[in-house]
Amino acid sequence: MKCLNLSLHAPHVPQPQLLHGQPSQSERLNNWVQGSLTLGTDLSTKFGMIGGGMMGEALLSRLVVEQVYLPDDMVVSEPQVKRQEFLAQQYGVQVTGENRLAANAIEVLFLAIKPQVFEQVAVSLSAHDRHPATLVISILAGTPLKTLESAFPGQPVIRAMPNTPAAVGAGITAIAAGQHAQAHHLELARRILETVGEVVEVPESMMDAVTGLSGSGPGYVALMIEALADGGVAAGLPRAIAMKLALQTVRGTAQLLQEEGIHPGELKDRVTSPGGTTIAGIAALEKSGFRSAVIEAVRAAWMRSKELGQKS
Repeated sequence: MKCLNLSLHAPHVPQPQLLHGQPSQSERLNNWVQGSLTLGTDLSTKFGMIGGGMMGEALLSRLVVEQVYLPDDMVVSEPQVKRQEFLAQQYGVQVTGENRLAANAIEVLFLAIKPQVFEQVAVSLSAHDRHPATLVISILAGTPLKTLESAFPGQPVIRAMPNTPAAVGAGITAIAAGQHAQAHHLELARRILETVGEVVEVPESMMDAVTGLSGSGPGYVALMIEALADGGVAAGLPRAIAMKLALQTVRGTAQLLQEEGIHPGELKDRVTSPGGTTIAGIAALEKSGFRSAVIEAVRAAWMRSKELGQKS
């Protein structure tokens, strides 16, 4: 799945005013880490996240803004020091470079790392670093439940596949439950992931198809928007106006379909008058194989996701 290079505009989270003599954020962080190393499993962090990249931050920001968790109840493990400082200052959460401190969360451990570093992260965590009842939610593309469950034996695990519009709270996430996940775990996962968009539940056997459609879909839609704008430029429109028209046309059409609950074919029929401009354009798309090209794109991404999953 090729991710879009979206700029994440994090919502402003009010920071507490430090009184004279209070420790700074960096001092609080240092004290917290030192205390964690001393106290071990005595801390009661509710939500731990390993990986503070774009998708992790998208979720983190929404959890804080919607007060699903308080910042003091959250810890994010992130290897880059500059990134640690940004997350701590922007959201007020605890940050660390120690994965085991995030894994020690008592409610949820959220994995937002690259699939290729999962094994390295997993072997660094001992049984003493985890609570057996903690729900593990993974957004690692192509990493199956069996791999996740072998790394977190006995723990409830949910595999999730979000997409990049989650960065602006408009994503869709598919979730699949592992063998130890119960109804209340699914409810908790939904509550967390619905902060960045809609959530659907599917059997894991359908996860590769989800990847091919909604996971990779933003790339297809972006390509179509670009092509629409290029067509406008070819027809004589200024680039900025063509792009604005293309973006709002796609956005408005999706909103209309969703709110009215109609089939796309019905909407297409509404706007195609006999001998008109729209049917002429649709005929050109059909001649060029537009419909089959989109179908084959989803199938190709689906097959590639299956191939990657077999290597995990």
